[in-house]
Amino acid sequence: MASAVVQTVKLGPQWPTLDPFLFCAHHLDRYPEGDGSLAPAASLEGRSIGQDFAGVDGWNMYHGSTVPGFPQHPHRGFETVTYVRQGWCDHADSLGAQARFGEGDVQWITAGSGIVHSEMFPLFDTDGPNTLHLFQLWLNLPAARKMVDPYFSMLWSGDVPTVSVADGVEVTAIAGDLAGAEAPKPPPDSWAAGDTGVEIWHVKLDPNGAWTLPAPAPGAHRVLYFFEGDELLVGGESLASDHAAVLDPEIEVEIRASAGEAECLILSGRPIGEPVAQHGPFVMNDRAGIEQAFRDYQATGFGGWPWPADDPVHGPSPERFALRNGERELPES
Repeated sequence: MASAVVQTVKLGPQWPTLDPFLFCAHHLDRYPEGDGSLAPAASLEGRSIGQDFAGVDGWNMYHGSTVPGFPQHPHRGFETVTYVRQGWCDHADSLGAQARFGEGDVQWITAGSGIVHSEMFPLFDTDGPNTLHLFQLWLNLPAARKMVDPYFSMLWSGDVPTVSVADGVEVTAIAGDLAGAEAPKPPPDSWAAGDTGVEIWHVKLDPNGAWTLPAPAPGAHRVLYFFEGDELLVGGESLASDHAAVLDPEIEVEIRASAGEAECLILSGRPIGEPVAQHGPFVMNDRAGIEQAFRDYQATGFGGWPWPADDPVHGPSPERFALRNGERELPES
């Protein structure tokens, strides 16, 4: 009998993906207590401030100098999907939009012709740890949509369905309908907005919980990322934690937790099937497109940066909100 597992790979901070995804960044930072101004109440001595990715004491400042995170930076030609499982993210962008989200919320941005944004991680708790756990996926755009207008979308946790698909197995469907539950609509120009079979599923299994994955769309790629737990059986084969398995989409596959709980992320989708040229935050189809992206950014700043700081945060209260086009949006309670 053919194996459902085509290939396995050890995972690092950035997870390899298959078309139409470009990569997935996995952040798990065990930040200490905050200092009352949303920064860590800890010495930053010995860190490479502005470029801190070493994981000293189990956390990073990234490009932040006071509050951890990623001050203003540009994107063109693809989408970011940011799923914050624990902790908080403060967003600001060149469209004039702001947001504070976390605790299961998802932000989905179509960069299109160009957007500049910042992603900062405020630390609210001054008496205990401020763990941050998030995934950021880069989803490619086809050539015909790479220069669409930028689009900002918030998928609040209450709008993202979590489905009990089997005894001891729950799936959060960020993209891709499942078991009668409709996932939130992706942005209108997203590759996921068409009949492309894009699925982004977060799966939690109790000890010995098992689920047979429904077949993906014909022609789709599917990759399973096992990031929490000791062992996951995939089609009867043992997969160690912090490993990914490329799955044969033509073969039905059961996933089963061993004696402990397990969590994994599943990404599926039909490939775009076009050349990819990437340089840092720009993803186009050829070198000429990359060079044009640099010229455009240098000339226009993709609309400019309307905020007084490169790393804005949004006040001391952990209130979730989005502000765009002068309208304030709050998640339903």
